[in-house]
Amino acid sequence: MENVPKRQKYYVVREKAVPEVLALVVEAKKLLESGKAETVQEATDMVGISRSSFYKYKDDIFPFHAETKGKTITFIIQMDDKPGLLSDVLATIARFHGNILTIHHSIPINGVAMLTLSVDILPGAGDAQAMVEDIEQQQGIHYLKILGRE
Repeated sequence: MENVPKRQKYYVVREKAVPEVLALVVEAKKLLESGKAETVQEATDMVGISRSSFYKYKDDIFPFHAETKGKTITFIIQMDDKPGLLSDVLATIARFHGNILTIHHSIPINGVAMLTLSVDILPGAGDAQAMVEDIEQQQGIHYLKILGRE
């Protein structure tokens, strides 16, 4: 049987669920990228983690918005069936320079509809994390769940 590499699984979690060491690895990476730290040792000293922790996790943790640029994200939204809400969601996506690839709006049941969207986040364009947060904050949005990323 052919030796096929095991497929990697990815999870999107809210910041409060991320262990502190992983959040600090992200901070150290930001310091290096911005030039505020010149070496890994400098960056890890500044955030208070060991170099071994940095190297152990550096390829496995990244900010959601940084990794989604140039990618397609698919998400589902449960929302009230009220005039203008879908338009507001689409306007938010446009404001963050997202390109809608697919859209499916279910028939509302008891005043609530499901919306499934695939959005292309162009390289160098909008901030996907901020876009998702803006959509979640809109009145009439019950929840938003990210289904996948390509």
